[in-house]
Amino acid sequence: MTPAAYRELFERIVASGEPYGPPGDAYGADYTKLNLARTRRLEKTFRPLPEVQAIMADAAQQNWLVITEPWCGDSAQNLPVISALAAMAPAITVQLVLRDTNLPLIDQYLTNGARSIPKLVSFDAATDSVLFQWGPRPLAAHDLVMSEKLKPEAERLTKDALAEQLHRWYNTNAGHDTQLELGTLVGKRSV
Repeated sequence: MTPAAYRELFERIVASGEPYGPPGDAYGADYTKLNLARTRRLEKTFRPLPEVQAIMADAAQQNWLVITEPWCGDSAQNLPVISALAAMAPAITVQLVLRDTNLPLIDQYLTNGARSIPKLVSFDAATDSVLFQWGPRPLAAHDLVMSEKLKPEAERLTKDALAEQLHRWYNTNAGHDTQLELGTLVGKRSV
């Protein structure tokens, strides 16, 4: 689906007030509503760096496939940046697909054996070969999460406390690392 169609779906899910989440682990309706608020905030506050804008303007022809879900907090924090960058690039088209109804697709693009999202896969527009993959989060955010998961279980933050810490990082970072990482990947393919 297009980013606009995804956004309409996201809005409908939140408006329904029904819980929505990964199979067997539905998140409360309030969590998906919070993700929509995160998305809206980032759409309003995101400021692209001039050097990234220049890279995106000169990007080679490519198609971005983003595997995502409205219930995903990382998607709420990264998808607005991905969409904004693609909008700056006349040579990039974006399509989104829901992870939970397309498990064979996400299974082709696992992250450390997990169905982590968002997952961006860039394809060469002429050959359909994979140019690069990115996701589910910027390296610094990934390191924050992984350092917690490597601790002995008794010393780890709870899932909620880790999510709070991660979203504080996202708020402070304001899409900076996501745009730099994607700009670097796109720049390598546009030379």
